[in-house]
Amino acid sequence: MWWRGAVDMSKLYLALVLGFEAVVIGLLWYEAPVWLVLLLAPILPLTLVAAFLLRHFTGSPAYRARRISPQEIVGYRTHEPQEDTPEDLSRRIVERADEIRRTLLESPSEVQVEMCALGYRACVNDVITLTHLVNEESKTAGPIRRLRLRSVRRRATDSLSGAREAMPPGALRATRQEH
Repeated sequence: MWWRGAVDMSKLYLALVLGFEAVVIGLLWYEAPVWLVLLLAPILPLTLVAAFLLRHFTGSPAYRARRISPQEIVGYRTHEPQEDTPEDLSRRIVERADEIRRTLLESPSEVQVEMCALGYRACVNDVITLTHLVNEESKTAGPIRRLRLRSVRRRATDSLSGAREAMPPGALRATRQEH
């Protein structure tokens, strides 16, 4: 979005202003009377406080909603979701499966077990998709890329099997019978 560049520039301007103020106060320390330096010393923290307050108010969703124009709303285009690469899909599977395993090892409640079973099923579906992606990409990939694709699939299936081992007996069957 456009405000990300503005945020970066604001940080640069703030750093420049703070640096300039520090240099001026440092020079005044040697040349000016002490009372003048003590009078100007609070400028540095006040500048920081003002910058934080300004960032808080201008970064709020309410402020941005007031500033948006009808042309920006009409002209807004969402980015088409890019297809998942096998690495991205595998990383998400590993993250979810590890979280399921951690949750199940902490003496979870019945609701948590059911939620983990649902998450496990979603991971299984993603592993099927991952296997399909790996098989399709392996057809045209070189030998190093094929090894990498196999390791990506192995990492996901190993993590998912760890989550399966942490499942209490009958957890997957119990939710399947309810539907």
